[in-house]
Amino acid sequence: MASAAEQLAANLNFASFAKAEDLKKRIWFTLGALLVYRLGTYIPMPGINPEALAQAFAQQSSGILGLFNMFAGGAVGRMAIFALGIMPYISASIIIQLMTSVVPSLEALKKEGEQGRKVINQYTRYGTVLLALIQAYGIAVGLESSGNIVSDPGVFFRVSTILTLTGGTMFLMWLGEQITSRGIGNGISLIIFAGIVANLPAAIANLLELGRTGALSASIILLVIVVAIACIAGIVFFERAQRRLLIQYPKRQVGNRMFQGDTSHLPLKLNTAGVIPPIFASSLLLLPVTVANFANTSELPGWATAVVASLGHGRPLYMLLYAAMIAFFAFFYTAVVFNPKDTADNLKKHGGFVPGIRPGDRTAEYIDYVLTRITVIGAIYLVIICLLPEFLISWAGVPFYLGGTSLLIVVSVTMDTVAQVQGHLLAHQYEGLVKKAKLRGGKRGTR
Repeated sequence: MASAAEQLAANLNFASFAKAEDLKKRIWFTLGALLVYRLGTYIPMPGINPEALAQAFAQQSSGILGLFNMFAGGAVGRMAIFALGIMPYISASIIIQLMTSVVPSLEALKKEGEQGRKVINQYTRYGTVLLALIQAYGIAVGLESSGNIVSDPGVFFRVSTILTLTGGTMFLMWLGEQITSRGIGNGISLIIFAGIVANLPAAIANLLELGRTGALSASIILLVIVVAIACIAGIVFFERAQRRLLIQYPKRQVGNRMFQGDTSHLPLKLNTAGVIPPIFASSLLLLPVTVANFANTSELPGWATAVVASLGHGRPLYMLLYAAMIAFFAFFYTAVVFNPKDTADNLKKHGGFVPGIRPGDRTAEYIDYVLTRITVIGAIYLVIICLLPEFLISWAGVPFYLGGTSLLIVVSVTMDTVAQVQGHLLAHQYEGLVKKAKLRGGKRGTR
C-alpha cells in the first residue's frame, strides 16, 4: 500500500497548483525581485566612458573578469551599479565557514543552534561589507589607471564608485534574503542563476550565427548540443546520488509502553562540496592571466610570460592544474562542511548506531571512511563535467558559453527550486486533506 506522501505526490497537477494561492504569491514575488536585479545590471555608474570601457573589457574578458561578468549577468562589462554582484557575500560566507573549523569561538557558536546561526550570519554580513569596500576600491583604482575610461578621475570618483558598488552588493544581499524568506528557492543562488541564464539566449544566437555563416559546421553544432545534454544529465544524476548509511535505534520504554526499535538512514551526498571546487579552481587559475593583462607584458620576466601563456584556455598545463585543484578543493571543502565526529556524537546522544559499528569514535571513523570513498567519485565527476566544455573549446574553437561551473549552478538551482515548489504543493494538498477529514468528522458528530 502506498504511503500518504506517495499518494500526495501522485496527485500533484495543475489544478492543485492553481488552488495554491500562497505558492503563486511566492513565485510572483521571486520573479519581481529577479526583474529588479536584472534592471540594476543595466544602470551604469557615473563618470564612465562606455566605448572605452567596452574596448578595455574585450581585452580582459578571457581572465577572471570574464568569469565574474558571467556570474553578474554582464554587469561587469557594462560597469553597472551591480558590477560586484553577490560574489563578496559568497566569498564572506566561505571565509566564515572555513573559520568555524579553525576558531574555537565560532565553532561553539555553530553548535548553539538558531541563536548561534544568527550571530554567524551577522558576521557574514560584516565580512561582505569589508570585502565589497576592498573590491570596489580596487575597481576604482583599476578604472582610473586603464586609459580614458574615467572621464574625471580623482577622489570624488573613487568615493562615489566605492559607495555605489558597495551599496549595490548590500542591496543584492538584502534582496536575496527577501527571496529566501518570501519567495521560492534560495535567493542568493537564484540571483547567480539569473545572471548566468540572462546571457544564454545571446550565446545560442551567436552559435547559430556561426553555423549560418559557415564558421562552424553542422556536425560541430550538433556535438555542442549533445555535450550540453550529456553534461546536464550527468549533473542531475550525480547531484541526486546519495550513499545512505543504515541507522538503528534501540527499543525504548515510555511509561508502561514498550516501543520497538526504529531504523532510519544517514544520507551522504556524492558531491558534498557542491559548486565551490570549480569556482575556487577557476578563480585561482584565471588570476595570474588577469594580473598579466593589466600589467605591461614587456616588463614581465621571460619565465612569467611563459607561465601566463601556459595557463591559457585549452593548454595542457591549464587542464592539468584545473583538474588537480578541483579534486583538492572537493576534499578540502567536504572536510570543512561535514564533520564525522559531530555526526557520530549526535547519533550517540540520541541512541542511534550503525549496525556492527561501535558508537562514538569508531562510528566517526566509519563515516569518514565512507565519505572519503564517495568523495573520490564526486571529485572525478566534477573534473569530467568541468573539463568536457574546455576540451570542446580547445579542440573545435566553439564559444561554449555554459562551462562546467555554470552548468552546475544552473542545474542545481533549478532542481532545488523545483523541489521547493513540490514541497509547497504537497503541504497545500495535505492541509486540504486535513480540512476535509475534519469536516467529515464534524458531520458524523452532528448525526
